[in-house]
Amino acid sequence: MIKTELKSAVIKFAGDSGDGMQLAGMLFTDTTANKGNEIATFPDFPSEIRAPQGTVAGVSGFQIHFGESGVYSPGDAPDVLIAMNPAALKANLSNLKPACTIIIDSDNFTERAIGKAGFSRNPLENGILSDYQIIEAPITSLTKSSIADLGLDNKSVVRCKNMFALGMVFWLFNESLDQTINFFKQKFAKKPALVKANIKVLQTGFHFAETVEAFTSSFFVPSAKKVAGIYRNLTGNQATAWGLLAAAKKANRDLFLGTYPITPATDILHELTKHKWAGVKIFQAEDEIAGVCSAIGASFAGDLAVTTTSGPGMALKTEAIGLAIMTELPLVIVNVQRGGPSTGLPTKTEQSDLSQALYGRNGDSPAVVISASTPATCFDWAFEACRIAVEHMTPVILLTESYIANGTEPWKIKLLDELAEIHPNTAESHEDWQPYKRDKKTLARKWVVPGTTGFEHRIGGLEKEDITGNVSYMPLNHEKMVHLRAEKVAMVTNDIPLQKVKGRNANQLLVIGWGGQFGILFGAVSKLQIEGKNIAFTHFNYIHPLPRNTKKIFEGFERIVVCELNNGQFANYLQAQFPEYRFERFNKMQGLPFTVKELKGKFNELLNDD
Repeated sequence: MIKTELKSAVIKFAGDSGDGMQLAGMLFTDTTANKGNEIATFPDFPSEIRAPQGTVAGVSGFQIHFGESGVYSPGDAPDVLIAMNPAALKANLSNLKPACTIIIDSDNFTERAIGKAGFSRNPLENGILSDYQIIEAPITSLTKSSIADLGLDNKSVVRCKNMFALGMVFWLFNESLDQTINFFKQKFAKKPALVKANIKVLQTGFHFAETVEAFTSSFFVPSAKKVAGIYRNLTGNQATAWGLLAAAKKANRDLFLGTYPITPATDILHELTKHKWAGVKIFQAEDEIAGVCSAIGASFAGDLAVTTTSGPGMALKTEAIGLAIMTELPLVIVNVQRGGPSTGLPTKTEQSDLSQALYGRNGDSPAVVISASTPATCFDWAFEACRIAVEHMTPVILLTESYIANGTEPWKIKLLDELAEIHPNTAESHEDWQPYKRDKKTLARKWVVPGTTGFEHRIGGLEKEDITGNVSYMPLNHEKMVHLRAEKVAMVTNDIPLQKVKGRNANQLLVIGWGGQFGILFGAVSKLQIEGKNIAFTHFNYIHPLPRNTKKIFEGFERIVVCELNNGQFANYLQAQFPEYRFERFNKMQGLPFTVKELKGKFNELLNDD
């Protein structure tokens, strides 16, 4: 048997929603991450709890790209596809590499299942798979026979078949079974029969791949070279939760989360509930409005307050966010974006809520808006959102998106001592204290705990009088306060780093991205730069206000293209800010991230137009 070394590889597990493809993908991810590979993942699943079985609409997939270097995205197309039924094959057939290895569960390729998936004939017999290496494995029947003596019910037996497929993939890439075996021992510690069943099926799949003659070679992907430290594989939602925890510690404040469950943000709530030992206060409200209002109350009481949601929830929180802006209290609003409008695409990714974050409130009500780039950097941007909120006394909207919230990446664990200090803008002296007297550098008002002797003050949603904070209906005062609130947010630009550009000496085409598409855009531009193309890349995390050198960057390029998963929201925003420049657009709204292939095609088109 030939063992081939690969720099990187892409694997996709695909099957019905109940086939356990997300678990199989996560277990493989944990193993290869523990070995030290760079990884990027893309879980993709239906919004229905139990989608129509055997249909393309019901296919659940998990794609992982792993390697020793250059892993910036989950990969355009898989090198290995595991298709547990005809629908899984159908859903992925248009996006396969010519030499792709396809492992199929031949037991599920019945005439009925083939028709239900939309094939007119059996794809294993009509020649449409001739460009691929097909491995037919009777996964379901071999799973049943391998654990028939354990006394499990049929449903429990069939649910183990994902481990047979995983065992085959572990053999194919010369990965150890040890970490997955330990997972079963911990997960089902009180159910020894399930431990034994899953381990046995996993090993059976491994040995089947080892002995079947259809495989002509196996593969080996070397470990990545990493900075020394302790690493943890985590999702973007987990990283967000940990960033919030770290910020609370650095600010010396209790963390309060007031929220309502909504896909795909709920896992932040789930993660924070594990850390009540650290002083986290959790309030799962009856609705989105109660969630954000409880957070505003907690902020008024002196906690580092957070609310989490997605686009539909942001719509409901709008009035309350305006209240936080009026009262000038620190508040972090995490919006894990998904496709819209309305319920839209609950489990699909999109950068759909930027305009909502920038403008979606009544009156002139500016808020700071920032975005995260990758699963691991969700930690950094959650921490930064908290820092800005408490130091500048303003609500901060942190935009992530389903793609990075559910995706995973190795993260080098940081000690608290490695993190920047956070200095809450608290009032220390009673002398000359007024609730809306401002810091000259930031225009932020002071933060005090209500009821503290000498710091009594009024608060509410009615317009404030400058300095005193008393209710005021005076026309000139209102105009002054509108300007002050806007200027305070604008001055945050003095407290953030300059924008960076990748592409020294390039001046022909500038590619602009923001948020969670960083890795894919960076990978596409990097490949073209290696080919000698005159192209550069800048990626925005600070959206409002923009970094102070933004205009200077634009001055150096003949053409600028903005790439985003919406219909041009960031491009529209930039065009309004810098009308002297022309911002071309490349947009995608399919519930899927960009691919490197389509990005390179667009960039080459723009470069060759000149």
